[in-house]
Amino acid sequence: MDSATKQRAARDRLRGQRAQRLGRADRSALGRWFWEIDLVLLALVTVLIGIGLIAVAAASPAAGVRYSGGAVQFPPLYYFYRQCVWLMVGVPVMFVVSMTPKDVARRLCLIGAMLCFLALAATPLVGHQVNGARRWIGSGMAQFQPSEFLKPLYVVAMAWLFSIKQKDRTLPVTLISGVITAAIAGILMKQPDFGQTIMFLLMWTALLTLTGAPMKGLVTLGLAGIGAVVAAYLFYPVATLRINNFLFQSGDTYQVDSARRTLLHGGLLGTGPGGGTAKFHLPEPHTDYIFSVIGEEFGLIACIAIALIYMAIVVRVFVKLLDEEDMFLTLAAAGLATQFGAQALINMAVNVQLAPSKGMTLPFISYGGSSLIALSMGFGLLLAFTRRNPYLTRSPYVVTWNTHR
Repeated sequence: MDSATKQRAARDRLRGQRAQRLGRADRSALGRWFWEIDLVLLALVTVLIGIGLIAVAAASPAAGVRYSGGAVQFPPLYYFYRQCVWLMVGVPVMFVVSMTPKDVARRLCLIGAMLCFLALAATPLVGHQVNGARRWIGSGMAQFQPSEFLKPLYVVAMAWLFSIKQKDRTLPVTLISGVITAAIAGILMKQPDFGQTIMFLLMWTALLTLTGAPMKGLVTLGLAGIGAVVAAYLFYPVATLRINNFLFQSGDTYQVDSARRTLLHGGLLGTGPGGGTAKFHLPEPHTDYIFSVIGEEFGLIACIAIALIYMAIVVRVFVKLLDEEDMFLTLAAAGLATQFGAQALINMAVNVQLAPSKGMTLPFISYGGSSLIALSMGFGLLLAFTRRNPYLTRSPYVVTWNTHR
């Protein structure tokens, strides 16, 4: 070993000893959390939450006018105040979930996935009907959408299912996961909820791809997906209506047309906070089409910046997973990042008329109770599964390394 290599190895040992002394100085759960959490991911989601508060405040007057029949009965910032209340619930949920040990989080997710699946199955029977769809259970502040909570739990459950195949290659994991996913899709289409159906199929496909499924199987799956879309167009009225409106501009295209007009009305720099007027003609300005409100009042530059933040979160997670050896953690974190990024992409695509309307919220920016808390839980799981012990860090000069999981 030459002198330069010896010096580098000595520096690595000193760095590890210093980190261990810091760790011994603070053995509290909060201290360990701070040293292990990915502060970049935490900072990015904090920025999104801040942007969301500003965006909901901008959209709240338009939503208030729309839902009061044209006469302002709600305070101008009614939905902003309610969003603050939901954040007071969602942020602590994210924090607590992110502190949960990985093994405990996995077990709780498996139990939660089963409970949410049962709640989802009961929704078409006992759920509340809103705008022709039964997607919510409960009443008042206790009303929630089971499919929103099932998404992150489903990802973790599927990640566990695919990871156990490493121990027993004979297990028909792909078949089992496919049957479960098909059952969820069938229930969602019964509600109906075409957008969430697409989301679950995308998450399953992403996890299947990450497991290293053979190209032949993926091509077959892709062809089956195309066939399913064609069948949905022919025999599923909701899909027929959405696809016709998108491809042929037939029927009622008021929502997507209004979203595009609102998005472009502000130009590159926007009209300024509170200066938007097109948003008052926009359906669901505080939820599905809040991206268009941002475009009008803060400009296309702000929209591009938001898209880059979402991309940065996904890229950050996948980069961190490059040296992850645990199959479950790799699949769970990658699946959660895929869910997060795909939902954002679909919402933005709908706002710019690149996809048919799907009723999908923009993560941490759109107003919502179930959506915000479920996203907080999912991102908390993502933070939990990407936690690393900094006391034993990888060095390019050390062949083997270890981390506390």
